[in-house]
Amino acid sequence: VSLCVCVSPSLTPATSMLVSSTPRLLKPPSPTCLRSTAPPSHPPTPFPPQMGLGKTIQAIAAAYAYRAEWPLLVVVPSSLRYPWVEELERWLPELQPGDINLVESRSHTAKVTVLGYGLLTSDARPLLEALGRQRFSVVVVDESHYMKTRNAARTKILAPIVQSAKRAFLLTGTPALGRPEELFMQIDALYPKMFGTWTEYAKKYCNAHYRYFGRQRQWDSRGSSNLEDLHQRLNQIMIRRLKAQVLTQLPPKVRQRIPFDLPKDAAKEASSCLEAWERMMQGMRSGSTASENPSSEVMSLVTRMYKQTAIAKAGAVKDYIKMMLETEQIKFLVFAHHLTMLQACTEAVIEVGYIRIDGSVPSSERAQLVRKFQTDPAIRVAVLSIQAAGQGLTFTAASHVVFAELYWNPGQVKQAEDRAHRIGQTSCVHVHYLIAKGSFDTVMWAMLNRKETVTGSTLNGRKEYLTAEEGDKTKWDFLNFASAWTPSEMVLPLPERKGGARGGQPGRAVLHTCTEYCRVAVSPWTRSLRAVRKDIFGSGCPPSCSTSAPYEGGALGPQCFHPGKHWVKRHSFMFYQVPLQSLSPIPLASLPEGPVEAQSGTQLVAEEDNGDDGVSSSLPLYPALQFCASRNTDRVFLYDKDGTPLNCNFVPLDIQLENWDDLPEAISKRRENRIQVVCFVRDWISLSAMKQRLLRRGGPLCRTPALGLEALAAAQRPHSSTKRYVGREDVAQASLAKAQQEGGSTRLVSKDKGKGAPQGKCPGAPQAEASAESPGPSSPPSSSDPPGYLQALDGQGVPLCLHCQEPCPASPDDSSAATWDSRFCSHRCQEELRLRSSQPHMRARVLEAEGGACQQCGLAAHQLYLRVRDAPPAQRKDLLESTWLAQLPLKQLNEIIRAPVEGDFWQVDHIQPVYSGGGQCSLDNLQTLCTVCHRMRTSQQCKERSRAKKDQAASKVASSITRFFSKK
Repeated sequence: VSLCVCVSPSLTPATSMLVSSTPRLLKPPSPTCLRSTAPPSHPPTPFPPQMGLGKTIQAIAAAYAYRAEWPLLVVVPSSLRYPWVEELERWLPELQPGDINLVESRSHTAKVTVLGYGLLTSDARPLLEALGRQRFSVVVVDESHYMKTRNAARTKILAPIVQSAKRAFLLTGTPALGRPEELFMQIDALYPKMFGTWTEYAKKYCNAHYRYFGRQRQWDSRGSSNLEDLHQRLNQIMIRRLKAQVLTQLPPKVRQRIPFDLPKDAAKEASSCLEAWERMMQGMRSGSTASENPSSEVMSLVTRMYKQTAIAKAGAVKDYIKMMLETEQIKFLVFAHHLTMLQACTEAVIEVGYIRIDGSVPSSERAQLVRKFQTDPAIRVAVLSIQAAGQGLTFTAASHVVFAELYWNPGQVKQAEDRAHRIGQTSCVHVHYLIAKGSFDTVMWAMLNRKETVTGSTLNGRKEYLTAEEGDKTKWDFLNFASAWTPSEMVLPLPERKGGARGGQPGRAVLHTCTEYCRVAVSPWTRSLRAVRKDIFGSGCPPSCSTSAPYEGGALGPQCFHPGKHWVKRHSFMFYQVPLQSLSPIPLASLPEGPVEAQSGTQLVAEEDNGDDGVSSSLPLYPALQFCASRNTDRVFLYDKDGTPLNCNFVPLDIQLENWDDLPEAISKRRENRIQVVCFVRDWISLSAMKQRLLRRGGPLCRTPALGLEALAAAQRPHSSTKRYVGREDVAQASLAKAQQEGGSTRLVSKDKGKGAPQGKCPGAPQAEASAESPGPSSPPSSSDPPGYLQALDGQGVPLCLHCQEPCPASPDDSSAATWDSRFCSHRCQEELRLRSSQPHMRARVLEAEGGACQQCGLAAHQLYLRVRDAPPAQRKDLLESTWLAQLPLKQLNEIIRAPVEGDFWQVDHIQPVYSGGGQCSLDNLQTLCTVCHRMRTSQQCKERSRAKKDQAASKVASSITRFFSKK
């Protein structure tokens, strides 16, 4: 029997089967359930209810009903990979940390695999081979409208995977974004040939026909026809539920159009472009155009008008956003498409707390930004890209949605609207569309409504429109007088500063003179700030830098410096509108003074004893609970003393906030078990972000975080190096030594050349030098290095890992792509070598772990960089003047104002210095320092190194006088 997810008020036998086998957290099914609807001869059906109706949870429940047939494949947009892992761990607690694989390498296998659409590219053959070998029987495809294009690489790759699965679920709130043609590939993936061939489908439902563009004849399937018949057939294979049917208590959504006039010059230019477009379209319809390729000319003109409209209306959009900020109680979203418009919106909110999500924000960081917007009252605005943040994310803290720009299809627009109008929303959602009269906006709005009638008739059986009443003209009249906005030119860094070069390092070239408004004077406030620094640190480096214990042989020792309460309290202003607490998952005010030992349960018993209701003695006792942190989320899993999973997990922040809903009564009600969890949470939140990440990456079972760190340190190989990065020469030397030891050979593997070229049995050092070039002891590998690595093969010809020299998994073929992919035995080794050999990768991983917050002074340096980068040049001086970075040299400050570079705000610092053996290290020896703290620490280390050299030189000619005063 085929199952499909739907919304139904009644329970069926299929639902009863699911409920009886579903984990505690998914009971009861509430109004969401499963029912058997598809005939036995057909596969499961698509599931496209409207956005925000809980498709994710229902799909997890449906997939769990077939857990005996797993492995399970979940295909999602790249930005939703981490939210999906979070939901899987939350609702299916019996899944352990190693059971969910977030695909990053072809060698990964697990019960549940989460794959992003971004990996489904034309050159993804090794990944596809690995996926094929796992033979997924259950497949869930979220946002399945990504398969709408027939010739797209992702569609050609994904359709066979769906067709070969025994159970398949396609989820989307917008199965067709604008046209019926977008439905065919989704239907054909589940029901091959049910609607005939593509040509038959297109002729019947897409009004397909040949169309002449000038003298060129093209097949046009962008139309629609027989929509009522298509709707009836879709009802047989697709479950479609609307918010009005399910979320009867959801507050309404009110759309409003805000029309306004453009500035005179912009209006004249927009009007001329519209006239040219109309003339071109009329010529194409009459066949009188003289152009050889009229369709491309039309698209070029449309694209130019679209971008031109964005720049022309940016001034009015900024004024409108500033007007909304005057109402302090509301949070709102601002959607835009072009980078110029996103920049204008960001400039409008630069003086308040805001977040910005566009295509440059990594998917792992987007979840943190969403959480910050949802929970932090200081964050009032979210500036969002329609494409990057218009689906899959939840912003129910917002009560208003502003569209600074329109988009091409109504599906994307409605998806963006429903980021706020979804489950969890308690307020009426007001959607405001800013429409510039006499511009391309009027054409776009008519086109959106025309497409909406088509999709509404196809999916819902009735014509629908983007109904939006026109706003009160007297209220928005000020927009007609908005001044034009000119986007600030992107000033590129000077040649010596490309790639985020570190500011203020010795040997840096003299900076160019900046314009007069950029000069940063040394104000009395800055002088007092320097006095504060001297009062706390003295004239040199902070005392904890010079007195910190040496870093010993790869052990996971403490960081160089932890800011005390005095320092954090007096300098919390450095975060501007983003408080210091927002960079940590735990508020600083609640942090304990130091790590809480597991044995110190006496005091905790008194605190937790209030909740004892007399029933705890009847619940099971778990002495010596063990914990394991999830690799991809904030959750922590519980195990008994023997390492047996208890099939439950929790988020440390929830425990701190006294939210025990995720844990069973045996843990939350039994006092002894509860105390162990509280002790672990208090130890956990006292760790630095880097040490928390190390525990997540290592995944050890431990009773306390301290014991877990000790276990990781003991498992590490002793390592000491005075070279900053691992170069290809280092890899070649290790491969040569291993090949000689194993009696094997070597080969040169290259991504371009693919298949490794044999280098002979135990090649000598000259060959190694020819295949790899040292990048130098203190600089990352340069782009001029020869591509590829020298890899060792054992006596049987099995390739050995470039990092650990262990055998790599056997590849089923000997293709060039497979050879390149067999460089490492695991993704962990690949990550370790990239971390030790690539400066950009090192910075990215440290930023992901610590959020760009200086571990010495607490300055949110990365947040400051984003604010300075997004601010207009005229405002950058004011932002920098009131910060810890104001004491940088004047020329460097001028260059930061002219062209901000991330490397001028914060650096990745080695806790154990490179000169004392801390080079080529893993994450445990790295930390974030702002540029000022990094300069001070570097200066202090230079003094210590100079003193050590002098002492060493003196000891060669004479003995130290201090030894005569030492006690015998």
